[in-house]
Order: sequence, then structure tokens, then C-alpha cells
Amino acid sequence: MNPRQLKTFLAVIRHENLTRAAAEVNLAQSSLSDQIQALEEELGAELFLRSRQGVIATPAGAVLKAYAEEILALNEEAKAAISAAAGNAEQSVTLGTLETIAAERLAPWLSLFRKKNPDVGLKIKIGNSGELLAQLQHGSIDVAFTFDRGQQDERFLTRRICSEPLVLIAGRDFQARPPASLAALSTAPFVATETGCVYRHLFDTAFAEAQIAAPSIVTEADSIATIVRLVASGAGFGLVPRLAVGPAATLGNVVELPWPGEPPAASLVMMWRRRRVQPPALTLLLQSASEELSPLRPADARLRHAG
Repeated sequence: MNPRQLKTFLAVIRHENLTRAAAEVNLAQSSLSDQIQALEEELGAELFLRSRQGVIATPAGAVLKAYAEEILALNEEAKAAISAAAGNAEQSVTLGTLETIAAERLAPWLSLFRKKNPDVGLKIKIGNSGELLAQLQHGSIDVAFTFDRGQQDERFLTRRICSEPLVLIAGRDFQARPPASLAALSTAPFVATETGCVYRHLFDTAFAEAQIAAPSIVTEADSIATIVRLVASGAGFGLVPRLAVGPAATLGNVVELPWPGEPPAASLVMMWRRRRVQPPALTLLLQSASEELSPLRPADARLRHAG
């Protein structure tokens, strides 16, 4: 099982399509098939089921996936540790984060970090929670800033940063009244993120735990900034991170309404891979986050309440 074969195997896992996987790893489809066949022969097990619809992993393939990710990550870790010991390590860190957190939560801290560590290069990748976890697993990012979904993975270390409140918002001209209960909200139109996003998960959970039917989602968007603008235009209510609505609140385009009951909140965490030797640049970033990345004061980002 050489790294090239394992990278090809994981590309097929991701795409469930040989043509797209071959394009990702820059191979002819016949060469990709040869690599997978050689891997199957070495392991003595069929790794994929092939059909006209594509390819899916067999139980044996599903088991290999976790090991392949770990082997490749350890391979890269070894290279980085040796380069650091030889004094040849590149001083750079790649962060993955949600769009809202990058713009409103991390930007001031990262600016300060760069001033204190001008020799460390920073790369920022934006994605949703699922994408960030996948990128962390196959090593394309060094650290992820995302919301805790309660999932445990021994491969990663997790540090809680703060609890980020979500707020119920409506357009200033929507003339919405504070809801008396969750039941009252269940008939209201909402603009929300897509299923799978942590914000949508908290939204659905709030109603499910109260055993109340969730409101109708009139529009789905994968951008919190877009949701805030849609709410401001009167498209419906929104449940979004408080950090994301500061500018709209300042302009008077949206108002915060009291959430009936305990307002939903998400724990913002940073995650990084366990390593025997952490890269020096990542060590600097983790230390800086521990010292500088403190929660915002409530007065720093607060909407005016309606009514």
C-alpha cells in the first residue's frame, strides 16, 4: 500500500465516480483502475462495488478509508517533523473555518498574530462544518475553527473557545411582534441554511426537543450574510449568529426579537490533528489562540431589541 495508491483510493471514495477521481489525481482512468485493482489484489478484498450509477465502497473499503487517511496523515507528519528538525520547515499554517467566523471572529486575532509573527505565512480556507472536518482528516488544513457537534474523534484535539449565541431576527419593516412561544413561531416563514449546517441543526433541534413542528423554510442559503439580507428585505425570520448581524443592525435594517425560552447557542471550537511533533508554526498559532482569542464582550455585538 504505497501513498500514491491510497490517495487514488480516497479520491474514488470522495467522488464515487472513476472519471472524476482520475481527474483529481491526474491519472488516466485506466491507470486509476489498475491502481485500485493492484490494491485489491494486495489486500485480498474487493474495495468497491461498481455499477452504472458509479462506485461505492464495500465494507472492506469503508474500513480501509480510515486507515488510508491515517497513513497519509502520518506520512505528511513525518516529513514535516524531519524538515523542522533539519531547519528546513516552511513557516506556514493553513486554517479552515466558516465564513462568518472568519470575517467577524478570527480576522482581528489573525491580524495581531501576523504582526507578532511576520515570518509565518497564513492561508485561510472557507467551508461548511462537514467540509472542514474532511479537510482536517486528509491534511489539507492544519487547524479547523468550527462549531462543536458533539462528535468525538481520537485523531484530533479540540479546544473550546467560546459559546456563540444565535439570535432571532426580522426585517425592520416586517413589523414582526415578539413571539409568545415556539408554537407561535412554528407557523412563521423562515430563511435558513441548508440541512447539515450547524445553524440549521440548532434550529431544527430547538423545535424537535419541544415536540413542535418546525416552521416552513421559504428560502435556503449557504451564506449567513445572504440570509441576513433576505431577512432585512422581509423574506421571513432568521436564526443566525449574533456576530453576523452587526452591520445590518447598525443600519437599522434588522431587529432582534426575544427567543421564546433558552436561546440556542453553539460552542466555537478549534480542532487540530494529534501529532508526535507539532510543526513550529502551528505551535505558535495554538499558543496565540490560547492567549489572545477570548470571547467578545456582550456589548461588542448586540442588536437593538424590537418592541
